[in-house]
Amino acid sequence: MKQVLNRLINHEQLTKEEARNILVSISEGKFNQSQIASFLTVFMMRNVTLEELEGFRDALLDLCLKVDLSGYNTIDLCGTGGDSKNTFNISTLSSFVTAGAGVLVTKHGNYGVSSISGSSNVMEQLGIQFSNETDFLKRSLDEAGICILHAPLFHPAMKSVAPIRRDLAVKTFFNMLGPMVNPAFPKNQLVGVFNLQLARLYGYMYQKSSKNYAILHAMDGYDEISLTGPVKVISNTSESTMKPEDFGFSSIEQSAIYGGDTVESSAELFKTIISGHGTEEQNNVVCANAGMAISVAKQCGIETGIEQAKESLQSGKALQVLQKLQKLSA
Repeated sequence: MKQVLNRLINHEQLTKEEARNILVSISEGKFNQSQIASFLTVFMMRNVTLEELEGFRDALLDLCLKVDLSGYNTIDLCGTGGDSKNTFNISTLSSFVTAGAGVLVTKHGNYGVSSISGSSNVMEQLGIQFSNETDFLKRSLDEAGICILHAPLFHPAMKSVAPIRRDLAVKTFFNMLGPMVNPAFPKNQLVGVFNLQLARLYGYMYQKSSKNYAILHAMDGYDEISLTGPVKVISNTSESTMKPEDFGFSSIEQSAIYGGDTVESSAELFKTIISGHGTEEQNNVVCANAGMAISVAKQCGIETGIEQAKESLQSGKALQVLQKLQKLSA
């Protein structure tokens, strides 16, 4: 590791294979915590390259506990996190709205590291059971239309990194990897990223895949459609910048999508919105993201996707998805 750190400090780059091997070595416990922390810190101070990111991704996919859900046509709605915006759990709420619209969802998530409440924090607070058993996950998809893939259960090799990430409490390249290492390998993906450079890297990597995808980056820094301003959208077929009006909504203030100060308050806000009692701004942001996910999975226009998202939220179908998942977890 000393040699690697010296190279990185001298602004050298790792090859794809080197990046993969280092992450495998970390998983095998070959480096101490100080060395791992130093390695993570280097990538906070300079941009990760395409080859490095591909190598890190390949290592995590090789090491993960894969779950065979290939018989289902699913989508994952997952942001990188790390945008330091402390919004409510938009992508998780959008996942339930998407499932309520009849699109199967394999939601990959984790506890918050650089945010107060990550997807897994809220799910746990709402009584959702985490499992890596294929039968339970299939039953969740069959009965609720969604299953929750809690990252630590599928990436045990990264156990040594988790406490270091918690202690650092800032975004690292593991934030960048989260959406790319879903152990169910969904055929469709809606990804939010925290900067434009990363959106481009994701675009290059996803072009090489067989997925249907849309990569999102709000130009004012959010890793999702925020409706606070324009959002860059990179998909299989196009790259565009969309304004809130293009989704059929008005622009909103950042304060309108602020999240809770605790896990408990975040979960209460989640329940309020999914029950149909959210503010107009909260509902619109959720439906914009769910609508985009529906349009990716169903290969339909964004207007159609948003209409289906609105119907899912307003009719209570999204709430029913949550209730079914809670019942399965009981």
